[in-house]
Order: sequence, then structure tokens, then C-alpha cells
Amino acid sequence: MKEFVEIRWVGDAKEILSGFPQEIKSVLGFSLRRLQKDLLPDCDARRMESIGKSVWELKTSNDRTWYRLIYLTRIGDAFYVLHAFEKSSRKTDRRDLEIAKSRLKLVLTQLRAAKEISHDQED
Repeated sequence: MKEFVEIRWVGDAKEILSGFPQEIKSVLGFSLRRLQKDLLPDCDARRMESIGKSVWELKTSNDRTWYRLIYLTRIGDAFYVLHAFEKSSRKTDRRDLEIAKSRLKLVLTQLRAAKEISHDQED
């Protein structure tokens, strides 16, 4: 049996996702579970190269608004959910893009630091 890839939540992404309507949480949650199994998500997805390399967005909607979840693809044994948000217009708000970019930078800095520590322990 295949082991699941770990989801690591950055900032308040998990809390924001928890506040979405139940049907939206179900769609995004099922897609996250599929990603954990190295399968394609069940909802629409697209690359978010404007945020960074290997960053993707899961997209779904209801009759009221669009819901988005931005994540960094698998690095090692985990993938990172950077941001979750609602939007009511076609264009993604600059603030949401900036939040995702800053959280990506934080994750990459932490990964580099962890790698340096593990190299130091090997010496």
C-alpha cells in the first residue's frame, strides 16, 4: 500500500480552508488527498508561475464565488499549502499573490536551512 505524502500548511491556509462552505471543502479536500497519493486533483488546476516555480492552484466555485488553494508541489516527503482564499472577480487580487509569494519564500528558506543543518551533522 502506498504511503501518503504529507501536507504541510503554511500560515493560516488551513484555517481559511476550514471556513469555506462544506461542498467546497469536500472538493478541495478530495483533490488534496489525490495529490497525497501522487494522483491528479479532481478539480481544475493550473500552474501559478507568477508566484514561483512548481507552484499550482486548485480552483473550484459555487454559485456565489470562486475558491482557490495555492500549493507548492512535492519536495521530498511533503507538499506545502501556501494560501487559500475566495475571489469574486476574474483577476486574482495582488494581496493574495503577495501572501503566496512570501509564504513560498519562507518555505524555501526553511528547507535550505534544514538541508544545511543535515549537511553539518554529516561532517
